[in-house]
Amino acid sequence: MLKRVVNRTARSAILHDVIVATTIEQEDETIVELCKKHGWPCFCGSINDVLDRYYKAARDYRVDVIVRITSDCPLIDPCIIDLVISKFLEKNPLDYASNTVQRSFPRGLDVEVVSFEALERAWHEDCNPLWREHVTPYIYLHPEKFALTAVVNNKDYSYMRWTVDTPEDLDFVRRVYDHFGHDNFSWKEVLAVLDEHQDWLAINSHIQQKVI
Repeated sequence: MLKRVVNRTARSAILHDVIVATTIEQEDETIVELCKKHGWPCFCGSINDVLDRYYKAARDYRVDVIVRITSDCPLIDPCIIDLVISKFLEKNPLDYASNTVQRSFPRGLDVEVVSFEALERAWHEDCNPLWREHVTPYIYLHPEKFALTAVVNNKDYSYMRWTVDTPEDLDFVRRVYDHFGHDNFSWKEVLAVLDEHQDWLAINSHIQQKVI
C-alpha cells in the first residue's frame, strides 16, 4: 500500500520530492528496505512523537514547505495535492492549509501543507503527546498563532470513507483498484465508478473515525 501512496503522490506537478518518514522500530525495517529498493528518500524517527519525526525529517532534508500525506491513503490524488499546495502558495505568507479541518473531500484524500517555521514552532511549544502523535493539531487549533486556510470542495463528499484503517476499508479500496486494473486514475473517476456501484459505499460506512 505504501508503494501506491508514494507513486500517486509523486505524480504531483508541484512537489519536488517524496520523503518517507518511518520509525526507528525494527518492525519498520522492511519500509526502509523498500525505500532503498525504489530509491525513495527515507527518514527514521520516533514511533509515537510523530511531530518530532516530521520536524527532524524536514530539518535534515532542508524542506521549506512540508506536504503531509499519510500512508493509509492509497487513493490519494495528485490533483488534490496540487490544489492544496496552490492555495497555500497563493495566500503567502501562510502557515498551514488543508482539506481536512473543514472536511468536504472523501476521507482518505487528506492533504496538509505547513511551513517549516510553523512546524518548528509547534515542535518547540506543543506539550500534548496526543497532538504530537497527530503532528498538526497544535497548529490548526491555534488560529490566533498561525495563519490558516481551509480548502473546501464545492460538493460535500466527506461521508465517503476512502482511507484504510480496517479490513472493511481494505475491501473497499481493493474493489476500486480491481476495477481499474492500474493505479493511474483520478478521484473523480472513482466517484463515477461509485455512481455505478453505490453498494460499495456500504462496505465501510459503519466505521467510526477516531476523534482527536
